[in-house]
Amino acid sequence: MINDIKQDAEARMEKSVDACRTQMAKVRTGRAHPSLLDTITVSYYGADTPLKQVANVSTEDSRTLAVTVFDRTMIQAVEKAIMASDLGLNPNSAGTTIRIPLPPLTEERRKDLVRVVRAEAEHGKVAIRNIRRDANSHIKELEKEKEISEDDARRAEDEIQKLTDKFVKAVDAVLAEKEAELMEI
Repeated sequence: MINDIKQDAEARMEKSVDACRTQMAKVRTGRAHPSLLDTITVSYYGADTPLKQVANVSTEDSRTLAVTVFDRTMIQAVEKAIMASDLGLNPNSAGTTIRIPLPPLTEERRKDLVRVVRAEAEHGKVAIRNIRRDANSHIKELEKEKEISEDDARRAEDEIQKLTDKFVKAVDAVLAEKEAELMEI
């Protein structure tokens, strides 16, 4: 029973770290990365479709993304979707390829993005702490129902705390990596 609670908590904490990493990947740095366009959807024959299902996104160089649309008739729709996104990008089409130059970030914008990334990391830590609280309440229920001893409950809570510390450190590492990426010129 205790092992099930620990495994469930560990799996959920891992998902929280992955979600945090995914959210941080969406924050635009000065460097071009295909994941910047992951949130964009295109109206494809009346249905909103993720961009990566109608086009191939790649990096040409450190400041330029190239979007190769599979269906030539969709070039205008893809361009409109990129312009309509809140990323502030201006696509240039050349045949079947759409090039998206990324403007360099100003110092002020970098600091704003660091603030956003720190808030995202805090959300990840809060999620991990909530998982710890849930696991500890399950352990307390088992103890209250006399299914486990007080010593087992204390040991399990200590192990859950160690898991929590481990995953909070993982979020901190992701944050430090993203901050360094943002502040690099």
